[in-house]
Amino acid sequence: MKRTLLALGLLAGTMFAPVASFAGQAPGAAADPDIAVSHKDRVYAAEQFSNTVSVTDPVDNKLLGVIKLGDPQPGNLSPLYKGQVLVHGMGFSPDHKTLAVVSIGSNSVTFIDTATNTVKHTTYVGRSPHEAFFTPDGNEVWVTVRGEDYISVIDAQTYQEKLQIKVPSGPGMQIFSPDGKYGYICSSFNPDTVVVSVADHQIVGHVKQESPFCPNIAATPDGKQVWFTLKDTGKTQVFNAQAPFDAIKTLDTGPITNHVNIVHNANGTFAYVTVGGLNEVKVFRTDNFEQVATIPVGNLPHGVWPSGDGARVYVGLENADAFAAIDTLTNKVIATIPIGQAPQAVAYVPNAVPDGDGTQNLQPLGVAGQSAHLQMVAKGKTEGDKVPTSVTLFDQGLSQVLQASVTGLEPKKPFVLALASHADGSGTLEPLSSFMTNPAGSAIVNAVGPIRQIVQNDAKAERRYLVIASMGADGQPGAIVQVQKH
Repeated sequence: MKRTLLALGLLAGTMFAPVASFAGQAPGAAADPDIAVSHKDRVYAAEQFSNTVSVTDPVDNKLLGVIKLGDPQPGNLSPLYKGQVLVHGMGFSPDHKTLAVVSIGSNSVTFIDTATNTVKHTTYVGRSPHEAFFTPDGNEVWVTVRGEDYISVIDAQTYQEKLQIKVPSGPGMQIFSPDGKYGYICSSFNPDTVVVSVADHQIVGHVKQESPFCPNIAATPDGKQVWFTLKDTGKTQVFNAQAPFDAIKTLDTGPITNHVNIVHNANGTFAYVTVGGLNEVKVFRTDNFEQVATIPVGNLPHGVWPSGDGARVYVGLENADAFAAIDTLTNKVIATIPIGQAPQAVAYVPNAVPDGDGTQNLQPLGVAGQSAHLQMVAKGKTEGDKVPTSVTLFDQGLSQVLQASVTGLEPKKPFVLALASHADGSGTLEPLSSFMTNPAGSAIVNAVGPIRQIVQNDAKAERRYLVIASMGADGQPGAIVQVQKH
């Protein structure tokens, strides 16, 4: 009856027009009502190097503070350390009252009360968990234990593990069909996505991934499609959400394709894909798979989640320590919001704070907001050329965690990130980190040390310059391929 009245009102353009449409946003169903953006909503990001969860009010696009789950280095290196390390994954309960936050380095799932920002419980699971999400009925939390070969199923009331679901090793992320019938689990180590029956926890289907490294997966609210990303090859795949779970489409999205999420608005239903190597979000229709927008957002876009009415999408910028807020009708960035270090998973939770201002137990950003940003270009290129590699130095006291989002190199080749004596890469090279590019010619490269003090040193005699060099068969650095931009 409500749906009929709403349709009549929209056709007439009369008093029913302001009523929220019954479209539904991920991870809900199409029949769920949209929820307009309000001060009761919160946008959360899991921040890997500051070990924080940032909390943002979407009305003002203002950071309210952070929930501190752990310390930066070197505090978290102590054998007596009790906090969380590498805060990374995130999901939320169907009643919007609980966040489930995964920390890779401490093998934990932290359950947080959204109204008060307090930790309700911490559950420890197997090696290197990656993502966690509640089943649509709210009874279970499924955690992909990526360092092993199973899904840890946690009772959402007791927070205790109740069973394990054996899957191909390296499960990357799971999401559920809106009706709660299926769990879809992609793999980060094997080219095999599995479909599991939620009722009996049995595998009922397989989907071939075109490459092994899937970090993220999303289901459309109409229950018809599942989208997942392939970070190693820069592709995004779509398959049928219902048996026989057959492949529908593969899209070339770009190097370091990270996360995907689904939005329904007045223009239709769309998939928003973050492409870290291009610093862009690409938008595709879900009916004909046409790409309808390319949105420049900032350095290394990672997590992505829509508002409760699909009017906005929030994107975590991993190498910019910020949120980009996108208007989905114009596909333009309307705000950039400073948050913690290296945001990974993102969650938009409507009505997270039913009463009050929801600022209890939040802390200021502090050192978590401190970082330096550099760029690298192909050697011999001019200043106007596109920058293939962004570098962020996340402050951890006197040292920094360096993270480079490297693109523009030969695929499946060894390289080394190093410090050079001179800006053109000549002179002695001091290796920081060796790496192998993926099939898309990209890589995420990390190093730790007092690097900012070296590469931004005013004393020319002591200053060094970041470079990327090819690696020879003898294990020694070869030709310089990228240099630090000044």
